Formats: sequence, C-alpha cells, structure tokens
Amino acid sequence: MTAELDHGADTAVNPGSDAGTGTGGATDGTGSGARSAHVEVLRDGGTAHVVIGDGRRRNALTSQGWTAIRDAFVGLAQDPDVRAVVVRGAGDTFCAGSDLTEWAGVDEAHVEDSFARMESAFRAVEACPVPVIAQVSGVAAGAGCQLALACDLRVVTGSARVGMPIARLGIRTSPSFAARMSTLAGPSVTRDLLYTGRLLHGADAVSAGLADRCVAEDELSATVGDMAASIARQPAEAVRAAKSAVETALAPVRTATLHNTGPAVAFDRFSGAVADFVR
Repeated sequence: MTAELDHGADTAVNPGSDAGTGTGGATDGTGSGARSAHVEVLRDGGTAHVVIGDGRRRNALTSQGWTAIRDAFVGLAQDPDVRAVVVRGAGDTFCAGSDLTEWAGVDEAHVEDSFARMESAFRAVEACPVPVIAQVSGVAAGAGCQLALACDLRVVTGSARVGMPIARLGIRTSPSFAARMSTLAGPSVTRDLLYTGRLLHGADAVSAGLADRCVAEDELSATVGDMAASIARQPAEAVRAAKSAVETALAPVRTATLHNTGPAVAFDRFSGAVADFVR
C-alpha cells in the first residue's frame, strides 16, 4: 500500500533514505521498553504503546518496518500482563503508509513480498488478544489507513485525514484491504474512497464509521489514555473473551479474504508511478 502520498492535497512527500530509521534504546516511565529500527514498544502499567517510525517523513515504513510491527504484536500477544495496546505514530502524525522509495527499480517479486509483509502486520494486530486502539493524528493513508482499520478502536483528531489513495499508483485493492474498510463503513463508502482516493477528515471519518471518536488535537493523548485505562480496569478474562467473541463473528470475512489470488499491483503502471515519485 503505499507511499507517503497525500491525495487530499494532491502532493506526495518523499520519505527519503532516512525514512524509518532510528537508533538507541527506549524506555518509558518504568524503565521498560524495546526499540527496533522502525517500532518502539513502551509500557505504562497494563497498557503497551506501539510507536511507529521516528517522527520524520510522516512515519512511512519500509518492508522491515511492517515486519517489526508484526513482531511487536506477536510478542505482546504472548504477554499476560498486557491489558490494552495503543498504536500511534512518533511525532505529530500516525502513518502515511509505505516508503515508495524502497520499490524504485525492484522486481515484481520484491513488491509482492512487501505487500505480504504489510498484510502479515495487519493480521498480527487483528490477532492480538487484547483491545488495540489507534491514536490518529496527521495522516493515516494507504497502509497507514489499513493499520488503523486493523485496530479495534480508532480515535482521531479533527484535522486527521484517513483514506486509501492507492488506485492511481497502480495498486490493486486486495479483498482484505476492502474488507477492513467495508466492515466498518459499508460497501458504498468503501467504493467511494477506493475509487476516488479522497481522504476524510476526522469528523467525517467518524460519520463514515471509520473512526470512533474525534477530539481536539490537545485532547487526543488523554482521551486515548483514558480509554485504555478504562479497558484495563475491566476483568482481563472478560475483555479477552469479548474480543475473541467479536473476532469469531468476523472470522468468515477474515477467512474469505486471507489470500489475495491476484498480484498486488499492476506492475508496469506501479513501476512508472514509483519512478515518477522518486525522480
């Protein structure tokens, strides 16, 4: 999915060679935490925070970044002390998608592998046994939108923009991409957003069903923190059972869209779009 592409302003920001990089250890207030080059996991009591990127380039991720998200959630799923997970971008934006520069000059197999890694990350988020909240400011576009949709709940700011501006790049919408959006917003809104590539601002995303709450920028962190704390106060077994019940209800859709039988992209069109983007 794609790129750091801002369709709403009809512009794109090149993530550059330093996208998704980061060094050093990470700690939270309790001294616990783990950082990869792309993802940082912090702990605040029973709440885990998965922080994407390093605040630069709108947190567009490489294939390794999506794998790091998958690995982070696989680890969190095995931790019985985790009661809720918050996913947020470093800095002032959530995630603008994937780093298009990674795909410049590569073959089709590399692209297919990249999309498989993205889908693996989204499935790991969905499989997490505790509620996952997306804390969305800035932009959640392309793969960044899919990441937010894979979460259980989404809190956005009024200025946030959410959507899937991927068709113009020659990216073929997979059944799983469409299912995540249509399950929340219905087929009509999904068709509109996929066909046109337009992005919804926060309040409109809530109206469409793609987000649960829209708050002021300076209230976002506190609102999400309160939501996570409220979840953490409930009996852990009951909350995990509730999530499992919802996942069971969604299982037919998840199973039906597990495999994408077609290619991820129209390769010639996609290669041309990538070349234009990085030129």
